[in-house]
Amino acid sequence: MPAKAFSTVILFLVLILSGSILGAIAAEKPESPRIDCVIPLPEQPQAKDPATIWYDDFDGIEKPYAESKGPLDSEVAFGMRGKSMLCLYEKGKVDVAGRKVFFGDSPVYLDRTARRGEKFSEVYWRIYVKHQYGWIGSPGKMSRAMILANDKWAQAMIVHVWSGDNPGSITLDPVRGVQGNRVVTRKYNDFEHMTWLGNKPESKFPIHSTKESGYWVMVECRVKLNTPGKNDGLAQLWIDGRLECERRNLNLRGTYTEHGINAIFLEAYWNEGSPVTQSLWYDNFVISTKPIGPVVCPSTPTIIKTPYRGSGKAGEWEVEVASDYEGKDVVYRSRRLPPNNRTTIDADHGRFCGSLDGKRSLTPGKIYYLRVRQSNSDGVFSDWSRWHQGFKVK
Repeated sequence: MPAKAFSTVILFLVLILSGSILGAIAAEKPESPRIDCVIPLPEQPQAKDPATIWYDDFDGIEKPYAESKGPLDSEVAFGMRGKSMLCLYEKGKVDVAGRKVFFGDSPVYLDRTARRGEKFSEVYWRIYVKHQYGWIGSPGKMSRAMILANDKWAQAMIVHVWSGDNPGSITLDPVRGVQGNRVVTRKYNDFEHMTWLGNKPESKFPIHSTKESGYWVMVECRVKLNTPGKNDGLAQLWIDGRLECERRNLNLRGTYTEHGINAIFLEAYWNEGSPVTQSLWYDNFVISTKPIGPVVCPSTPTIIKTPYRGSGKAGEWEVEVASDYEGKDVVYRSRRLPPNNRTTIDADHGRFCGSLDGKRSLTPGKIYYLRVRQSNSDGVFSDWSRWHQGFKVK
């Protein structure tokens, strides 16, 4: 073959191969985004609800915690305004942040006890958690509720919210510190004198996983003490509105009645230390005597998407709204939105459908869930995210 013809063939093959490679890159799906957060109303109902024991959105003047460790962060906050509690782990760090709330009939910090003198047999607590994008590993401890029985911090009962054995999971790990009506623990974390009640099941949702990092996730827990002498205690844990862990028929306190639930701690303790330098954040911390649920928003809420991640440049994106977290009743579909990270759920940016067909806003009092997908500049869309980021409409 003449040299010129050979060169022509080589050039032709190079062009074909280059086109195939470029086509493959263009066809590669971007990473599925998430809804980072919704913009809540400035005043949430828990701020004035008589059922609220403690409420902290970490904005404004810092609340008077009895014990507090770690700074607030004005750069990262749920709703893109205010502050959050920062848990900054330098590589190998174990204990980087925490907040301790004492309430009711707590025998310690009498001058910093919320709702002093009351006795609580059932409490709920809620936080929003965000892991730095690319997060690695599972810190051991997230929170715990307990009965402090004396000024030596002996615990008659604890329900721990700890990391599970499955990667990224969390679980409930309840313990009893009494025999009959007698407290047998002698100090804080007196584990050898406690009766451990089991830490299964674990959450199916891997909240500490790399895949689910980079956006805010709601965690709510409940503890209900057993009737003295009966095995009818209850512990529950929800993630993003889904019941993930439940422990029924618990004997949490035997026949002990001198104190009720009187302390809840937010924690960031990592037994083995963080494998890399990284951060997570807590926000919108509530303790209440009734179910709390997600933040409250206007009937045409604004939502914030996570940044585009994929080859090439960001393209259009879409969001859908459902009245259930399985997406059985989709009530809103956006039009294709320009490559930014914010939109409003209204008739200007999409169409109401399903049970809200013909409407121009969401229904007050209802909880809704979101899912999202993102394209690159070549029009290749990611998969839809799961349904998540529930919010309640005022």
